[in-house]
Amino acid sequence: MAQTRKRRRRKHRGTPAGTIERRGRTSKAHAGRAAGSARRMTAAERREARLNREPTWSASFQRAGIAALILLVFVSLVQHNVAAGAVLAAFSLILYVPLGYYFDRLLWQRRMRKRQGGGR
Repeated sequence: MAQTRKRRRRKHRGTPAGTIERRGRTSKAHAGRAAGSARRMTAAERREARLNREPTWSASFQRAGIAALILLVFVSLVQHNVAAGAVLAAFSLILYVPLGYYFDRLLWQRRMRKRQGGGR
C-alpha cells in the first residue's frame, strides 16, 4: 500500500529525557538576496509610503474603470439591458475619473500640509 501522508524533511533529534531538539538553520542565505542588504518594510512603513505618493491620473482612471465595469455588469444583470448599462458606465467613467483624481489630490495635499506642520 502506498504511503498516504507526507514524510517530514528534517530529522528531529530526541534526547534521553524525551524532549525533541530541532537543528538550527543549516542552509546558506537565499541566493536572491544580498547578505544583510535591504530589509523588508513593515506594514506601517508600506502604508506611510503609499499615503505619501502623489495621486496620478492613471490610478484614478483604473479605479474609475473598475467602478464603471461593476456598474455595467450590475445594470445589465438587474435590468437585462446591456445598452443602458454601457451608457451609464461610460457616463460614470467620464464623471469618476476627474472627481476621483481631484479628491485624492485634496486629501494628499492636506496630508502633506499636516506632515510639514503647516496646518490651517
